[in-house]
Amino acid sequence: METMLVRERYKVVRVLWSETDYALAEAVDIQDRETPACLLNFFEGEQMARYGRLCSAVRQEDCPALRGLFLENDTLVAVFDPCSGEEIDRVFHRGDRWEWRDRLDFAQLVLHQALSMANLPPEISCAAMLSDNLRIDVEKRRVSVRYMLRPAPELGPRELPLLAGDQVRKILLGRLDSPDEEAAFLARLRRGEFPTIVALYAAWRDILPGLQEQYEIYENKNFFARGITRVKRWFSRKKKRGRNPG
Repeated sequence: METMLVRERYKVVRVLWSETDYALAEAVDIQDRETPACLLNFFEGEQMARYGRLCSAVRQEDCPALRGLFLENDTLVAVFDPCSGEEIDRVFHRGDRWEWRDRLDFAQLVLHQALSMANLPPEISCAAMLSDNLRIDVEKRRVSVRYMLRPAPELGPRELPLLAGDQVRKILLGRLDSPDEEAAFLARLRRGEFPTIVALYAAWRDILPGLQEQYEIYENKNFFARGITRVKRWFSRKKKRGRNPG
């Protein structure tokens, strides 16, 4: 099969996604010896002008992963750094065995990643926060995003906290051994109470020290005391759900 070379510089290794007026490919920058791997987003037709406008408005400090933007014949190409790690749904899911410290740490990392994209256009930040693009590097304790910018309807700033909240809910799960403050926070996420990612992050930072303290108190209880605590929490949360179905 003939090798595809874009702009006599980017050697396409594999096409990851393709649809009308858009494609994503893994590539190698043959002019870059230090970090040759990259991702190429291709936009054509109606999407070319739209994403050209969006990507051109991105400042380097807001998205260091954006390497460049150029036209190749009738195609707009946006070049991004790749990212490592597994999709979040493969790491956090029902039945997983993560300890509470890990859950709090990764929830913090996910929300910090979302906050770092607060100044990006929602079409870029929200695409990066989708499950197949949010990546967890367990060994390096790192959260990163793959910039696969699949065209989506015009989005507003409320979409980023909603998406980030959905990802955090996968991590925390709302178990009976979690503090009531965590359950209340998850309920706020389900109701979509946070208008911006800044507001969501601020609320999380407010409750995080208390969560850590409550988890440590629970951890130091004996088996019998833990069981009583879980039963009390179950009744308390059931009563609250009855008063507030949302």
